[in-house]
This record gives sequence, structure tokens and C-alpha cells, in this order.
Amino acid sequence: QVQLVESGGGLVQAGGSLRLSCAASGRTFSTYGIGWFRQAPGKEREFVARIMWNSGRTTYADPVKGRFTISRDNAKNTVALQMNSVKPEDTAVYYCAANNYPLGLPGTDPTDYTYWGQGTQVTVSS
Repeated sequence: QVQLVESGGGLVQAGGSLRLSCAASGRTFSTYGIGWFRQAPGKEREFVARIMWNSGRTTYADPVKGRFTISRDNAKNTVALQMNSVKPEDTAVYYCAANNYPLGLPGTDPTDYTYWGQGTQVTVSS
């Protein structure tokens, strides 16, 4: 079992920055691929970013590419999502998710992940 807890959400003005954090506990975290997803009201949960267990590879959804950065610190069992130049359309509940992917990148579909945090609300005002 892996427990995930997100933090860092809040209210931010368009053009501002926010840093989300995902703290993991439980099983060995270092071999787990991590993904960030978000879900706006009335919409399906969508992929935002993902990172390989050793930080060797990352990918981003097109709407956040160039603005968001995913990173991890396996020594601290944390994954961060740095959000810059935020837009009102970034408003959503943000979730981190994990699954054991020791050989490559985790997927971009929510069904590719076994463990989920409870989510943190991000609201961007215009």
C-alpha cells in the first residue's frame, strides 16, 4: 500500500504561480511512477503530468506544457508540481497518483494508477 497526500492548493490570480506537493508513505516509493491529474466540475479527470521513478523522463499534457514542471525527491518521498503562468482554465481539484513502474513511464490514463491522494483544490481567478 502507498498513501498519498497532496498539499499546496489554494486561490491564485491568473499569471501567478503555485507549487503542489504530494507526500507518499507506505511501500518503497522509489520504484513508483507518479502522475498528476486534475478534475474540473462537470468534467472527467484528465492527465496533467507524469514522471518516471528515477526522474529520468517526464511528459506533460499539451495545455500545461511549458508552464508546469513535475519533479520528485525519492529521499523525501515527495513529488512536486510547479505551476507557473496559471490560467483560469487550470482551476480544478488536483490529484497525485502512483503505481509501480520500475522499467518506464507510467501511463496517462487514470486507470493506469492504483493509488490516489484525496486531492487539493486549485482556483485561478481572472
